[in-house]
Amino acid sequence: MDSSDKKTAGPEGASFAASPELLYDASTAAEHRPPIEYTSVGAFLGSSARRFRSLWTRRFTLSLLAGQLVSLCITCTNVTTTELVKRNWRLSTTQSLCLYFALFVVYTPYTIYRYGFIGWAKVVARDGWKYMILAACDVEGNFMVVKAYQYTDLLSCMLLDAWAIPVCMFFSYLYMKPKYHWTQILGVFICIAGLGLLVASDELTQKNWTPAARGKGDAFMIAGATLYGFTNATEEFFVRKRPLYEVVGQLGMFGFLICGAQAAGLEHEGMKTATWNGATIGLLIAYTAGNYVAMFILYTVAPLLYRMASSAYYNLSLLSSDWYGLIFGLGLYHYSPYWLYFVAFALVLVGLITYFWHSTPEEQGDLDPQAPAYVETRDARQRVVPV
Repeated sequence: MDSSDKKTAGPEGASFAASPELLYDASTAAEHRPPIEYTSVGAFLGSSARRFRSLWTRRFTLSLLAGQLVSLCITCTNVTTTELVKRNWRLSTTQSLCLYFALFVVYTPYTIYRYGFIGWAKVVARDGWKYMILAACDVEGNFMVVKAYQYTDLLSCMLLDAWAIPVCMFFSYLYMKPKYHWTQILGVFICIAGLGLLVASDELTQKNWTPAARGKGDAFMIAGATLYGFTNATEEFFVRKRPLYEVVGQLGMFGFLICGAQAAGLEHEGMKTATWNGATIGLLIAYTAGNYVAMFILYTVAPLLYRMASSAYYNLSLLSSDWYGLIFGLGLYHYSPYWLYFVAFALVLVGLITYFWHSTPEEQGDLDPQAPAYVETRDARQRVVPV
C-alpha cells in the first residue's frame, strides 16, 4: 500500500509519530534489554533481575493486558455460540453478519469524515481488493472453525487451533521480516505447553465429547486456523501502514457483504429449521447485545495489539481463553476447578513474558500509519488557504 508524506497524516498518524515508545528505532532497540552476565551466580541473578524489570515498559504491560482482554472476549463468543448450538441454532455466518455491519457503520463514516467521500471511494477502488481478500479469509476462517466444533471433538479443536501460531509467524516474516530470537520460539513452546495442560485438564474432567466425523472436523479446523493465521498477519501489516479506522472499516464493509451473500446462499434453509423459541430468541438478544460488544472490542483492540506487540503475540494470548472458559463454566455449567487449570494459565503467562525476554515489541516491525498518498485528508484540506 502506498503511504503519503507524514504531513498529510491524520491525528492517528501524528499521535504515533509523537510517541517514541511506539516507534521502532533499530539503532536503540538493543539498548532496551540489559545484558545477562555469566561471570558469577550473583552477577547472573542480578543481571536477570534487571532484565526482568526492563520488560515492564508501558507498551509491554499494555500488550499483556490487551492480550488477556481479547482472550476474554473470544471466550464470551464461545460460550454464547455453544448455548445457541445446544438449542438447535447453527447459523454461524448469520451470527457474524451484525458484527461486521457494526464495524462498518462505526468506522466507515469516520473514514469518510477524515478522507472525504471521494477519498474513501478512491480507497475502495484502488485498495478494496486487498481488504476484500482480508475480509473473505476472516469470514471463512470463522465459518470453518464453527463447523469444526460440529464434527470433531474438543481435544482436536484446541490442539489444531494452535496451528494458527506458526502460520501467523510465517506470514509475519514474509511481510515484515522480524528476526525471531530463540527466546521467542521458547516462549511459543511454553505457551503451547500451557495449552497442552489445558487440554489434559479438559480430558481429565470429561469435558470432551464423541466426534461425529473427526476427519472432516479436523480438516475444517486446520483450514480455519490457517486462514486465521494469514488474516492476523495480513491485518497487522495493514494497520502498521494505514490508519486503524480505514482498515477496520473496510474489513467491516466487505465482511458484511460476504457474510450477507453467504448466509443467504448457505443458511436460508437452516433459518427455517432452526428453533425459534423464547430461550433461543433470548440468547440471540444476549448474543446481539453482550457478544457483539465483546466482538466489537476484540476487533478494535486486536489491531492495537498488532501495533504494540505483533499478531503472533495476539495468537499466543488467545491460548489463555480456556482459563476464562472455566470461570464462565463455574457459574453456567457448575464446573469444578481442576488444579491443572491454574498451572496451565500460569504457564501461558510465563510464555507470553518469555516471548519478549530478549526481543522488544518495537523490533517486531516498522510502525508508521499514514493515509494513502492519493487521498487528501481533512487536515490537509483545512490547511489550504483560499486565494
